Amino acid sequence: MELYTMGKKIMYTNEMRNAVHSIVPPKGFGIEIIDNEHFLTVKLDEYKFLKMLHDEKIEALKYVVQIKKALEMNGAIVLVTREAVK
Repeated sequence: MELYTMGKKIMYTNEMRNAVHSIVPPKGFGIEIIDNEHFLTVKLDEYKFLKMLHDEKIEALKYVVQIKKALEMNGAIVLVTREAVK
């Protein structure tokens, strides 16, 4: 079944949303999920990530891996990216 909104095909389903929201993010860390029609992009905020302590970074990356797996288990193709920091 293909899903559409405003005439555009979407990848991010309600099942994916529920799976993502069932995973608790580390304090002060979040991601952005971008629907690119045929795949999803999970975008990290590199500025917040850089300010974290070592153990907090490890927890944040574990969270991102859990999100990626949850999306893939619900049929998504997932790209993980971050903002470039100079």
